[in-house]
Amino acid sequence: MKVTVIGATGLVGKVMLEVLQERNFPVTQLIPVASQESAGKSVLFGDKEIKVETIDVALYNEPQLALFSAGADTSLEWAPQFAAQGTTVVDNSSAWRMYADKKLIVPEVNGHQLTAADKIIANPNCSTIQMVMALAPLHRKYGIKRLVVSTYQAVTGTGKAAVAQLRNERSRIDGDKVYPYNIDLNCLPHCDSFTDNGYTKEEMKLVNETRKILSDPSIMVTATAVHRTRHRRAFRKRKRRVSPRF
Repeated sequence: MKVTVIGATGLVGKVMLEVLQERNFPVTQLIPVASQESAGKSVLFGDKEIKVETIDVALYNEPQLALFSAGADTSLEWAPQFAAQGTTVVDNSSAWRMYADKKLIVPEVNGHQLTAADKIIANPNCSTIQMVMALAPLHRKYGIKRLVVSTYQAVTGTGKAAVAQLRNERSRIDGDKVYPYNIDLNCLPHCDSFTDNGYTKEEMKLVNETRKILSDPSIMVTATAVHRTRHRRAFRKRKRRVSPRF
């Protein structure tokens, strides 16, 4: 199987490559893709160094599967071009999640909805995936009316620039900021940008995606999403202190 990973040099793209290896996915040819600036570099896949290409090169090679993790704008522009030539696209961005004609899939929950005609498949938000895995069987049996959910998320979800901000703050370096306030040892209700209703986009993803995946627009969802960090040493001390002694 010829597979391309769009955004292969990013935080998520690198993990995608690792998981493909861990699961012995039947990749016969890998085409890692990144921005023009990263083209020509290489990524490690198994025991091979593979050259990073631009996205137009990947399109030309007509892969069977394209895993997108390079942001919504890239997905909106390029996913239809891959799909038009028969490539199955699994998109990790928010680009296609709420399109009525695109399916939002967690395989263990609603994978049965997929057909061979689905060439752009949307992947839900990470917090939504975990939540619906637990809620789907409960909803099928009892019918969920209301959810109250809070998530406390790592800065890695915002990308490399956020990780750089955290490292700079811990090293007392005045650098570029992705968040409007310091993130080190802090909690910020700033998961994505704020919408007109006062909730952030991350919080609204939990609302809208949950309803779509569970096929029930009547479920009421109250969501709070927070980015947070604390020092790893402090966490270890706390963990030892509260652990029961068996």
